[in-house]
Amino acid sequence: MGSPSLASSAPIRVLVWNEHRAERADVAVAALYPEGMHGALAAALRVLLPEAEVRTATLDDAGHGLATLAETDVLVWWGHRAHDELPHELALAVRDAVCCGMGFVALHSSHLARPFLQLMGTSCALRWRESDDREHVWCVAPGHPIFAGVPQPLVLERHEMYGEPFAVPPPDELVGVSWFSGGEVFRSVAVWSRGAGKVAYLSPGHETYPIYHEPAVQRLVANAVGYVAPRAGRVDLLASPETPRTLADPA
Repeated sequence: MGSPSLASSAPIRVLVWNEHRAERADVAVAALYPEGMHGALAAALRVLLPEAEVRTATLDDAGHGLATLAETDVLVWWGHRAHDELPHELALAVRDAVCCGMGFVALHSSHLARPFLQLMGTSCALRWRESDDREHVWCVAPGHPIFAGVPQPLVLERHEMYGEPFAVPPPDELVGVSWFSGGEVFRSVAVWSRGAGKVAYLSPGHETYPIYHEPAVQRLVANAVGYVAPRAGRVDLLASPETPRTLADPA
């Protein structure tokens, strides 16, 4: 079973955003991801979603990497050390884009990224431990497209532990739950609807482990991108009810 169909008259436009700090500050992380985590993820997505247009951006790029937000169908986000360096107005811009139909895939420690916090409206706090735990990720929604082609369980031999309680709103779709060798469990794959858009959270991806080189994790991310991709044009929620329009329409 392959990734979800992205049938459309135009290719899906994917932006893989990474703060790109750990790879430059930590020699071990740089060795794992010489092209950055965004580079590794983008390379995998280009293979698994050949019909997509995949671009990358980082926090230190012009406009903090979000200058082309209006031309993005799905935004994949990885952040950890520099959440507070993203201007608040850009977090609001991402939130608004999602509400108008853009898909958003938050990876691992992006649970504390400013756009994800805006979309959840809660602290998004969780328990964590970095001690080479073994993780089993179980699909708890049999047949869900995000787990298409992903082995059951998805086993990560060494990973950072994320555990409950996870202070997010109840997911609209709880897709995956993780069990760790320390006994903890965690809602590790979940989806929320926000306005016309969808938000997916995938917990695998701590920077000191080669998680994004794992074929099963690459497939999980690609499936999530396909699942949250808009199936119609972006909707301008600021338009009046009498004159609804898509963002492709003239103002």
